[in-house]
Amino acid sequence: MSQRLNIPQTGALDFLSLGALVHRLDPGIVPFRKATHCDLHVSGGEFNVAANLSDCFRLHTGVATALVNYPIGDLIAERVRAMGVKAFYKYFPHDGVRGPNMATVYSDRGFGVRAPVVFYNRSNEAAGRLEPGDFDWAEIFRGGVRWFHSGGIFAALSATTGEVIIEAMKAAKSAGAVTSFDLNYRQKLWDIWGGPAQAVSVLTRIVEHVDVLVGNEEDLQKGLGIPGQDVERTAQLDPRAFYAAIARTVAKFPNIKVVGTTLREVHSTNRHSWATVAWINGKTYQSPVCELEVWDRVGGGDGYAAGLFYGLLAGLTEQEAVNLGWAHGALLTTFPGDTTMATVEQVRAFARGGSARIQR
Repeated sequence: MSQRLNIPQTGALDFLSLGALVHRLDPGIVPFRKATHCDLHVSGGEFNVAANLSDCFRLHTGVATALVNYPIGDLIAERVRAMGVKAFYKYFPHDGVRGPNMATVYSDRGFGVRAPVVFYNRSNEAAGRLEPGDFDWAEIFRGGVRWFHSGGIFAALSATTGEVIIEAMKAAKSAGAVTSFDLNYRQKLWDIWGGPAQAVSVLTRIVEHVDVLVGNEEDLQKGLGIPGQDVERTAQLDPRAFYAAIARTVAKFPNIKVVGTTLREVHSTNRHSWATVAWINGKTYQSPVCELEVWDRVGGGDGYAAGLFYGLLAGLTEQEAVNLGWAHGALLTTFPGDTTMATVEQVRAFARGGSARIQR
């Protein structure tokens, strides 16, 4: 059995993430080919967790990332400040024409039987240019960091980003921080420069340094090469196949102490059944199941991760941590955008079995 998490009690930062910042254009329920305007959300799979932990759960968090000196970079930096996240930027100049750029994610919201559509423009993305040596990890970790986090989206951007994650993971472990990683397997990103075999190669080397792993059964199969059953044929709310995949994952990576994921059955774009599960120190825990009326599903998984991490950082019981992740992920789907608008009081109330009755 793996050892228990040993989370430092104090540190200048409770949580630090490493990843790419992006801006998402959202035309709502209108498909892009008919859109006349878009909302703009600042996002990033790794950043979202830091933003959620800061804004909702009131922890001291930071993000290490690339930023381009041009107006889109300024807009993104403003949103990072607004979410209370301390930034450690590697700056890149913009040539006024070609970049480098802050990546754009295009994501309509779909509706009913029409699924959301997501596509990217990550051409000449500044974050993909990050390489080992770009951050002074010794200085960043000097004041103490309790928890360090990164993810598979950043790892997939280029041949150097995975190496940056490994460099940071080693520095985090040396500084005594807990390390976590969200596999977030994205086929389109890996296909650009290496495909599935490259993904398994890179992600395996990263996960060797990880204490807490987030990812569903498909992530484990495709990202780490863990054998399993056909995920398309698995009942989405049945955790047994996931538990079997966890056993195989921990056998391959005995350093892992926690594995968590969301369980989602999509009835329509706006109606989901939602639950979460986690394997913590050799035992499994499952949240309740709730029925979601979804406004914007993007970021729900990051919302779960933030709630789960908060529960563990706060020293709550394993079941309380799982339920907080479930509750925060559920609430996040009721807001526009990728990051939280919930308060910790709302999350705690829902995790205890709260309802949507009006609060007077």
